Amino acid sequence: MVQECSPRPHSPVDLDTHNLRNLKIMNWNLPTPSLYEESLKRNEAIMAHLGPLVVRTGQFTGRSPNDKFIVDEPTSRGCVWWGDVNRPISEERFEELHRRMASYLQGKDVFVQDCYAGADPDYRLSVRIITQYAWHSLFARNMFIIPSQDELATFEPEFVVIDCPGFHAFPEVDKTNSDAFILVNFAKKLVLIGGTEYAGEIKKSVFTAMNYFLPFEDVLPMHCSANYGAEGDVALFFGLSGTGKTTLSADKSRTLIGDDEHGWSKNGVFNFEGGCYAKVIKLSPEAEPEIYQTTRRFGTILENVGIDVDNRRLDLDDASLTENTRAAYPISHIPNATRTGMGDHPQNIILLTADAFGILPPISRLNADQTMYHFISGYTAKVAGTERGVTEPKATFSACFGAPFMAQHPAVYADLLGSLIDQHNVKCWLVNTGWTGGSFGVGERIKLAYTRAMVNAALSGKLDQVEYIQDPIFGVQVPTSCPEVPESILQPRHTWQDSEAYDRQAQKLAKMFSDNFTQFADQVSGPIKDSGPRTN
Repeated sequence: MVQECSPRPHSPVDLDTHNLRNLKIMNWNLPTPSLYEESLKRNEAIMAHLGPLVVRTGQFTGRSPNDKFIVDEPTSRGCVWWGDVNRPISEERFEELHRRMASYLQGKDVFVQDCYAGADPDYRLSVRIITQYAWHSLFARNMFIIPSQDELATFEPEFVVIDCPGFHAFPEVDKTNSDAFILVNFAKKLVLIGGTEYAGEIKKSVFTAMNYFLPFEDVLPMHCSANYGAEGDVALFFGLSGTGKTTLSADKSRTLIGDDEHGWSKNGVFNFEGGCYAKVIKLSPEAEPEIYQTTRRFGTILENVGIDVDNRRLDLDDASLTENTRAAYPISHIPNATRTGMGDHPQNIILLTADAFGILPPISRLNADQTMYHFISGYTAKVAGTERGVTEPKATFSACFGAPFMAQHPAVYADLLGSLIDQHNVKCWLVNTGWTGGSFGVGERIKLAYTRAMVNAALSGKLDQVEYIQDPIFGVQVPTSCPEVPESILQPRHTWQDSEAYDRQAQKLAKMFSDNFTQFADQVSGPIKDSGPRTN
């Protein structure tokens, strides 16, 4: 007999609608303390000193992009950006895995969270997250927006995620790449996740759905953080992992809208989420005090963070399991975050890159076409491992600063962004949070204090008053001075001891940009194509 544990109202739409039958206990919309109790009772987690929940995610300590598929079906086939990012899987394979997953869950407990993606009521998506693990349900509760009691009583999900880490695919039969899978079906508005305990797949599958559906409503979905100043001036921060998107937006002098995923509509900017999912490896209480404090709070989930099991003290410097240690917490844990999740139209857009080659200026001003070029390129550089003492950075290009989650072609998002920039006369900047004085291994990382000072100067209008010179290769406008920043670091060529070595590396990077952009050349206008770097 099915039992229900429902301390809060829940939707009249039951789980039978999702082909889930003969379940043991359905735990509907459990609050945070109850999910703590269930997680601890089921040995899914341990509680650390001061209250955060510490979990392990097994072999998957990050997203598994090669295991994500989009169902190839008639209603979405012509709109999906097919390729290495969005791999197709047949409707038949999806249905078979759905049937077997439902069979696997028979006789087992499940946890259900009914929530919203999108703070703007005009564009929000009602989402049901069904999980096998209690802590995954808490993750969903932290990351999304919790409906009111009255809203829960009449809640009808428009999109459903079934997350079942204990169920595995048979790759040779199911045509998956491994026994883990993330399958997105836009026609059925259903996601199936199996074989991976990494909770970030839940968050990103919903983001993928928002990225697919919102452009049809002339809303731009964005992989960016957002905040606003005392005058309500909104700033957007685009950037890939490790570029400072979360760190720079969590500024105590500004109000945080959100740290990762937003929409931009005719109403302004709105957060998709109700929480944050921050990297915490080597987190510093001096440099990032707001985020650091969340790792000492009840309600926070810490993924793969080091802990002394005897005294339950955390070690945020411990990377023995992964460099991708994470904290998932409700946005209310950030003291200067807005509870509305909304802001006005942005006045500034900042594109972040961590250039490990030491070539790009620490800050530069972009015109509209250059902004589109760099947005479509989505460049950063990651530091590769050391082999026999030689360290080599690796360029990474991810369209729209979030290619793995962009279901439609990047040109769709770029066109929306360009139109909004023109309509609202937005100032745009490229900020390099990477290296200066040489590539990784020779130069040094640009100090966070300098980056903050440059960003603050841009947002406050102080950089409108200074002189600029044009970078001869990348064509961007570089300020000759900036308050609280040494002038010596503003021109990257001047920071290298060997200027000819800089020129050679700059040409190499310029060619990487050009080679990457060839895949988009037939989808963009001439002025955008011509806004890339100049190569010899």
